[in-house]
Amino acid sequence: MDNLQHRLVECYVFVDDYFQNHPELADWRRSNNDDPAFTDAEVITIALMQGYFRTDTLKRTYQLVSQNAPEAFPEQPGYKQWVRRVNKLTDLIGRLVRAAALKAAATSLKRLYVVDSFPIPLCEPVRHGRVRLLSEDGAYFGRSAKGWFFGFQIHALIHQSTGVVLTAMLLPGNWDDRRAVQALALSTGGGVLLGDQGYSGEETFDWLYEKAQTLRVMPSDEDKEGLSAVSQVRQRIESSFSSLWRRFTDRVYSRSWRGLWTSLLLKILDFNMERAGIIAAA
Repeated sequence: MDNLQHRLVECYVFVDDYFQNHPELADWRRSNNDDPAFTDAEVITIALMQGYFRTDTLKRTYQLVSQNAPEAFPEQPGYKQWVRRVNKLTDLIGRLVRAAALKAAATSLKRLYVVDSFPIPLCEPVRHGRVRLLSEDGAYFGRSAKGWFFGFQIHALIHQSTGVVLTAMLLPGNWDDRRAVQALALSTGGGVLLGDQGYSGEETFDWLYEKAQTLRVMPSDEDKEGLSAVSQVRQRIESSFSSLWRRFTDRVYSRSWRGLWTSLLLKILDFNMERAGIIAAA
């Protein structure tokens, strides 16, 4: 129980401090008098306990916090009201992801990044013939190293030295990786970007160099020495990818794009906070 209380305090202090230092973020509320007793920092803190409990759903996370730390949130609303508020805070959660990443990356002067993607399937392959979930929101068929899937792909830009996720995007499964890497590279401020063949192409190389001041490195198959050097760099971040992807479950419970993206951002935020030393490793 003491560990839970400690984790709640760690998460709340980080989130609340960020909001206190950026009061303009509260402007998303339409009414100047809308100042709920249960704050946005408290809403997000409960959601972040999904990483602590390692639960599959936000509903189960809410229940476990209510059962094990009822005194921590005396103004806590009911589940339905709480989860609606969580899904309204998607943009703020994204800002927290970036803040935690920059806190960790500030300890390194290296501007070396790795870009990679991971499929988010919405169903088992046996249901591909009749699946419709989130199709109106862009879910579509794509192909990964493990075969065909229906759903989305999350593209992540990783800071090589610290392993934190600087930014991420959730795109339809059939989108070209090169469309994602351009948007991701704009958040680097320049540097060297490592990526696999899915992010290759002369046009992409030129665009990254001219528009994002980013040099994409992907040696040719004939350049054995170059491939070996890149491979060594990628091996050093495998633990980061593994730790990040373990936070994702094989089954998607969200029934809206916003709900799915919010859930994924919360997992990335938990990962970044751990890497930055904001919360203790689980």
